[in-house]
Amino acid sequence: MSVAVAVLGFVGVLAWRIREGRTAVTIRKIVIPPLGMATGFSMFMVPMFRVPWMWAAVAFLLGAIVLAIPLIRTSRLKLVGDQVMMHRSASFFVVIVVLGIIRILAHSYLDTVMSIQQTAGLFFILAFGMILHWRMNMLFEYRRLTGGRLPETAGL
Repeated sequence: MSVAVAVLGFVGVLAWRIREGRTAVTIRKIVIPPLGMATGFSMFMVPMFRVPWMWAAVAFLLGAIVLAIPLIRTSRLKLVGDQVMMHRSASFFVVIVVLGIIRILAHSYLDTVMSIQQTAGLFFILAFGMILHWRMNMLFEYRRLTGGRLPETAGL
């Protein structure tokens, strides 16, 4: 059942990424996803979701260092007129699919050695590290493209 839900979520994310690529990128669109996602850390108020600090650090670093790099390298921001647009390489969606497969396989294994709640907590931390690094890179690239100024279409 959890694999089916993961695949369904993955398809939803893929559809969202395709649709998102057709609109102008704004600072708001870059910053809000990690800020909204950060509220998920409240899950760790419930004891059954808690994991050792070292596990959390490894998960965060694995997401931020290893898994974010393919996303960063396959997506670029480009200035088109006065708007900043996302330009994804053809391999971006291959990277998304591979990351999805890695997630499903790792999740299936980890569910056998720790509780489902702890696995969920670790994968949340891993995903947060990945998204945070990717979005920070996008924000720096956005500021470089716009010369540090906030265009009228910045969305703030």
